[in-house]
Amino acid sequence: MRRRDLLIAGAAGLAWSAFPGQRAAAEDAGANGGPGGKPLRVGLIGCGWYGKCDLLRLIQVAPVQVVSLCDVDSKMLSAAADQVALRQASKQRPRTYADYRLMLKERDLDVVLIATPDHWHALAMIAAVEAGADVYVQKPISVDVREGEAMLAAARRTNRVVQVGTQRRSTPHLIEARERIIQAGKLGTVGLVEMCSYYHMRNRDNAPDEQPPANLDWEMWSGPAPLLPYNRIVHPRGWRAFTAYGNGIVGDMCIHMLDMTRWMLGLGWPRRVSSMGGILIDKAARADITDTQTANFDFDGVQLIWQHRTWGAASDPKYPWSATFYGDKGTLKAGVNGYDFTPVGGGEAIHRDVAYELDKYPEDKTEKDLETHVAPAIRGHMRDFLAAIATRGRPVADIEQGHISTTSCILANLAMRTGRTLAWDPVKGEVTGDAEATGLLRRPYRKPWVHPAGPG
Repeated sequence: MRRRDLLIAGAAGLAWSAFPGQRAAAEDAGANGGPGGKPLRVGLIGCGWYGKCDLLRLIQVAPVQVVSLCDVDSKMLSAAADQVALRQASKQRPRTYADYRLMLKERDLDVVLIATPDHWHALAMIAAVEAGADVYVQKPISVDVREGEAMLAAARRTNRVVQVGTQRRSTPHLIEARERIIQAGKLGTVGLVEMCSYYHMRNRDNAPDEQPPANLDWEMWSGPAPLLPYNRIVHPRGWRAFTAYGNGIVGDMCIHMLDMTRWMLGLGWPRRVSSMGGILIDKAARADITDTQTANFDFDGVQLIWQHRTWGAASDPKYPWSATFYGDKGTLKAGVNGYDFTPVGGGEAIHRDVAYELDKYPEDKTEKDLETHVAPAIRGHMRDFLAAIATRGRPVADIEQGHISTTSCILANLAMRTGRTLAWDPVKGEVTGDAEATGLLRRPYRKPWVHPAGPG
């Protein structure tokens, strides 16, 4: 186990006790990391479901001061401001903004959390680091590959810490599985990982278009994406069902398991990516993302296979969203609810369930829409983020790692779209020998918004 990997793995959850220096750094970042030794000043862009989940977990682990919130839905924005006022220690109600540019123009934020729909991630994140803030941005980092490249370049140019919300890297029981099973050699040589999601999460509605509600600035919500007629399926939370705003279930769910697998096995870029799928069962719904898709990610010496179905039964009801690692000495099933290790030929099997931490954080029991089994992972991810801020180091889910995992998933969708296996050259940032696929690495932006890779 490399020392660097050990330090990164130890920045969250169960591993905190092993690294008191990082723990102290995180506590210092939260309590004394701002100007003049004051708590870090925090802003949130995107006050919907996961924006609040992330922000309220940050409040739980550090005495930060949430000073600014931004959302294009005035009702959502006001409700979030009320909730934050109740939860943060100062009881102060944050300032509210309908335009993130006005919020960032104040230049008084140490940390910005970004939890907008995916099509807004790139512009908001780049603007935040250019305004001097360290950033926690939700996954996937981008909708197209060129956005991701621009985001990585902006983070490095401004020397800001950017943590991506792939919190499987900070999930306590998965940190344990990585150390106790994989890095301890219990699997032996791993040659295949099967990743999956069998959640029935694809929207099945067929609602008609209508006028947007008065509380929603639909023009601003659409931003650089096409200005389509408003549909109540899209907002709030339903936008993931449409390719205009994201990359479907591969971009939403595969990225978590792919990123987790890459982290556990120490993998970089895939050499080749292929994919097949489509809308095979639920053809009547308005959603245009696939209901069935497989993808193959070819890494040197190990194959990663993804499958999702939004219909039918899970192959293993205990692990409907998970990754199964096959080694010559054993098998590891790992998911958000726990892990199971089974050695080949008998021996000691190991099982671990997720630890909910409800006794320590009782407010988790009543928080609306909170995934209580994921809350410990978000807290660990926030602690790791704070430690990186304090040391000016790289967090466990650094923007570069987020870019690799995001791009890999985008390539899977492009492979399905083109019907070809795509060979990826990470140095040149192109699909080898495939000008058409390379041309699809950048999506068009709606005016007046300008793609962060520049006009063209």
